[in-house]
Amino acid sequence: MKIAILDDYQNVALGLADWASLDAEIEVFTEHIRDRDELARRLAGFEVVVAMRERTPFPAELLERLPDLRLIVSAGGPRNPSIDIKTATERGIVVSHTGYLPHPAAELTWALILAAVRGLPVEERSVREGGWQVGVGTGLHGRTLGLLGLGRLGAKVARVGQAFGMRTIAWSQNLTPEKAAEHDVTAVSKEDLLRESDIVTVHLVLSGRSRGLVGAGELALMKPDAWLVNTSRGPIVDEGALVEALRERRIGGAALDVFDQEPLPADHPLRSLPNTVLTPHIGYVTREVYEVFYRDAVEDIAAYQAGEPIRVMPVP
Repeated sequence: MKIAILDDYQNVALGLADWASLDAEIEVFTEHIRDRDELARRLAGFEVVVAMRERTPFPAELLERLPDLRLIVSAGGPRNPSIDIKTATERGIVVSHTGYLPHPAAELTWALILAAVRGLPVEERSVREGGWQVGVGTGLHGRTLGLLGLGRLGAKVARVGQAFGMRTIAWSQNLTPEKAAEHDVTAVSKEDLLRESDIVTVHLVLSGRSRGLVGAGELALMKPDAWLVNTSRGPIVDEGALVEALRERRIGGAALDVFDQEPLPADHPLRSLPNTVLTPHIGYVTREVYEVFYRDAVEDIAAYQAGEPIRVMPVP
């Protein structure tokens, strides 16, 4: 059996699980392969592919060019919109998933919020370059935290905001006042959330309903000193509209861990805007999460070898 482990940027996969137990030929790809023709060529002959979440999409056109592929293991929970599961199933390809830990992404959300409001990137750079204080930060106590989404992640983020003494409000399409109250959060309309929040943070699943949810109109409702934080999925925010709002300083700034195209192109305008805090989609990149991903991937492959696949993703 030939197994390809994709997008292992840190080259850590083989040290975090018992791959030797599979008695297979394993190749680790540490560099992202963006070109689809090149990807099809490099994956020719592999029976199993371990995909790191949505880093490498598997649309129908690619699946049809991989006749030897029989199992895709998708790191993360039981959803991966970048894999055409219907086509995979029709072609006899099993798509399994691994477990996931939600708390690292909530922790990174707060790292971004604190870095943004206290100007940490600028201050840190000043110290390293021989300088000292260069800006004036803002505090969080008494300010309003607006959560677009109050699921597992949003609720964790809300609790930390409350510990800082923030007012917490939330909106999602199915959120009820009663559900919000369970987390000591006030449910409001999307428009009121955008108008009232000092920090707007996104915690929604990317879907047809949420794609482009925060566009030019929504950004126009935000306070001129408010920050937008996104650790969910890039396309939930209209990236072009966000770049324009940041260039024209119509909002305070954006702290982003996710982008429309990943890795973010070297010449992308977000890289040069001063009112941003940018991280390379590391919300889930912790040793604990990777241990779950790769341990479960080995289990998924072993179960497939035994003819009894586990954690199989349902066909949408």
